Amino acid sequence: MRHIAELPDARAAFAPDAPCVADEHTALSNAGFRDRVHAAAAVLHRAGVRPGDVVAIVLPNQVDLVVALFAAWRLGAAVTPVNPGLTDDDIRYQLDDSGAAVVVGAPERAGVTLDVAALATPAGPVAAATPADGLALIIYTSGTTGRPKGVLLGHDNLAAMCAMIIEAVGLDETEHSLLVLPLFHVNGIVVSVLSPLLAGGRTTIAGKFSATQFLGLVERVRPTYFSGVPAIYAMLVAQPAEPRPDLSSLRRVICGAAPHARRVDRPLRGPLRRADRGGLRAVGGHVRVDAQSRRRPTQARHGRPAVARSDDHHRRHRR
Repeated sequence: MRHIAELPDARAAFAPDAPCVADEHTALSNAGFRDRVHAAAAVLHRAGVRPGDVVAIVLPNQVDLVVALFAAWRLGAAVTPVNPGLTDDDIRYQLDDSGAAVVVGAPERAGVTLDVAALATPAGPVAAATPADGLALIIYTSGTTGRPKGVLLGHDNLAAMCAMIIEAVGLDETEHSLLVLPLFHVNGIVVSVLSPLLAGGRTTIAGKFSATQFLGLVERVRPTYFSGVPAIYAMLVAQPAEPRPDLSSLRRVICGAAPHARRVDRPLRGPLRRADRGGLRAVGGHVRVDAQSRRRPTQARHGRPAVARSDDHHRRHRR
């Protein structure tokens, strides 16, 4: 596979019947996901989407959003995911600022030009057009003064981020992520969707987060990990100790955005491995500092603290 946009086809060719992505209403195998992406790409193409265009997606977390994401990439278009909780004015600002050519969402939302339901309409095949160095995402962030700014992420950026996550966290084909963070941010897209799918695993998309119901969802869905932020973990550890849900499927939990408070950190220790990540939340650069993880005392690697000792004196005497 040369490009993330080829992932649906690659997974379907390797294991067509294996589970790929699901939410509370839909569960797609690898072959089913590929077919949905191809159909959606044909619909977008018929709506005028061409390489270099921007497709806006105004949807809550659901399978249709992931399908639309890969469908746009298949056509060589970029995607700007829009927070569906924004006001109509803020949505229109993002659509105008990003230059969105087509807006996918519920028809009653501001600016929507293509009903999400239409993406499942059978249509003729359309050739893939995926430039390897093309623009993939425009993520909007309010981390600066004034109106939100669009951060441009290329396909090479996403591939590098996913490779870092897979290596640092140790993801493999047995992984099952439970997505709880919004898909209009990089964390949700990269850590909980792209990385496990690239590693050969699967993703289940949770609905709107509820601290009182989430641990029961973990018991029912049986994920191997999920990624959250400190506020989510604070709400989870504040839940009553009984009845105790079965969390034995979890191998690790991932936290981003800010450090844990000690009162939150202690209950997470024990059977779970916790991975703290730092970096730029909109750009998606990840830094993980874990002195014990895969420690090789004599080997320095990119992204790990190391001490360099100058060898100039030795080299001078060797000449």
